[in-house]
Amino acid sequence: MGRKLDPTTYVKKGPGRKSRKQKGAETELAKFLTDGERDLLPIERAARKQKKLQEAMGQESGDDDDDDDNKGKSGDEDMDEDDTVQANLDDMDKFILPGAEEIAKEGVLLVDLQTIHQRIKDNVDVLSHFATKREEGKERTEYLSLLKKDLSTYYSYNNFLIDKLLDIFPVSELIDFLEANEIQRPVTIRTNTLKTRRRDLAQALINRGVNLDPLGKWSKVGLVIFDSSVPIGATPEYLAGHYMLQGASSFLPVMALSPQEGETVLDMSSAPGGKTTYMAQLMRNTGVIVANDASADRLKSVVGNIHRLGVTNSMICNYDGRQFPKVMGGFDRVLLDAPCSGTGVISKDPAVKTSKDESDIQRLAHLQKELILAAIDSVNAESPSGGYLVYCTCSIMVEENEWVVDYALKKRNVKLVQTGLDFGKEGFTRFKERRFHPSLKLSRRFYPHSHNMDGFFVAKLKKFSNTVPTTAVEKGKVDVILDLINHNKKAKIAKMDGGTVKVDGELKKSNTVKTEGETTKQSKEGSRFEKKGDKQRKSPMQSKKRMGKNKFNKLKKLLKKEEVGQ
Repeated sequence: MGRKLDPTTYVKKGPGRKSRKQKGAETELAKFLTDGERDLLPIERAARKQKKLQEAMGQESGDDDDDDDNKGKSGDEDMDEDDTVQANLDDMDKFILPGAEEIAKEGVLLVDLQTIHQRIKDNVDVLSHFATKREEGKERTEYLSLLKKDLSTYYSYNNFLIDKLLDIFPVSELIDFLEANEIQRPVTIRTNTLKTRRRDLAQALINRGVNLDPLGKWSKVGLVIFDSSVPIGATPEYLAGHYMLQGASSFLPVMALSPQEGETVLDMSSAPGGKTTYMAQLMRNTGVIVANDASADRLKSVVGNIHRLGVTNSMICNYDGRQFPKVMGGFDRVLLDAPCSGTGVISKDPAVKTSKDESDIQRLAHLQKELILAAIDSVNAESPSGGYLVYCTCSIMVEENEWVVDYALKKRNVKLVQTGLDFGKEGFTRFKERRFHPSLKLSRRFYPHSHNMDGFFVAKLKKFSNTVPTTAVEKGKVDVILDLINHNKKAKIAKMDGGTVKVDGELKKSNTVKTEGETTKQSKEGSRFEKKGDKQRKSPMQSKKRMGKNKFNKLKKLLKKEEVGQ
């Protein structure tokens, strides 16, 4: 009744009939290719060499002399093969700069981005180990000029911005920065502790199908959203004001400012209201926050967010920040998130790659210098709990950050203090030919490739005197003005007393004339006659009154008529 199955014994089945017929590709190809046609690849040569070495190790030591000779010959052949392979690999690894003709062809023909990307990698590798890997007769500037061109082409930046970034970052770090700008930053939200707790908010969002995590140890209110089955900006929790959509880097300036309960705080550029509402929750809706912005349209978003999040200690105004000290002052703390070039948020606004140039940076730096002086003048140095200013930008340009703060240190009685942020890179104290104040290392820089957040700069200043210092030039100007005022006062007093006063190089005589030993007073009548005589002696051209143009034309016409009549 058929074969019985014994489960205890297992017989391994061999290949079937079909598989026995079909051999491997290496056996099939050997039928069609001769030995001369088969060129061994480097990896095949290395495998053969390894096999021969193993065979040689396995043989016994008591072989004949002929075998020794054969071994020597085969060893020499292996060494030759090894040298050839090594030479080929060295040639492949060595990066050779393309000639001018090749670069010109690339400008005309379609660009292969894959080739350019590989060339960027090789070029960076050579620049990182320039002494050992550079091509003979080639200078570093040639490699750098090619790298700038390739980076501009591959990442779509203008030449100005690439030059600026090369000044800030080392070559290897620059590639990481450019790559990070091509990736969107994670979506982050800030819990509104005026209405809920982070734990309760996280649980409510998880129940709605949101995948999230705490932002980090440095923040007690931030959450990172990885993915969501519902729109984050339209959940019932969002509409109820339980959280605010806000970038992680925007938490930092408010944390550095650290506003206290009951203080008077100014947010000089408040739109769209993320920092203002964060300050309000830290102050627990006590004290006063003045939310100012130069754009009336952008203030609409501030109003909406303040109402949604339940903030009750804020007032909104629309002034140019540069004129704000004339409006009001005496604040305990001021936050200035200055308008900038946006080179730290390229992942959000890729238009920055090609739209910025030197004039834009200089124009913005000038505006930032005016704003930071106005912000310092709005701070009350005698505040018992404050007297602090936080300056921040979403730019990584030195001209907009360290240069502006260094300018403020020279123009006002302020000093840099610790920001209170445990992470971030120190600010520059020297950049190219510029030298900044040593305390600028207390400021903090944040980069997308290092901290996985938008590029940001934060500096905290403490005002220690309300007086405005004057430089030597300004003091000189003030002294000259005071001397002129005093001189004019003396001249008026002397004229009233009847003395002889020398003004503007002319000697003006009054009614009292002083001689060497005598002082004689002339009678009023005599002085009157003398004045009349002086007036008569004066020619019309010397008189103080100037003839009008119309009168002169009339006289000219009359004279012409008289000449014609004669």
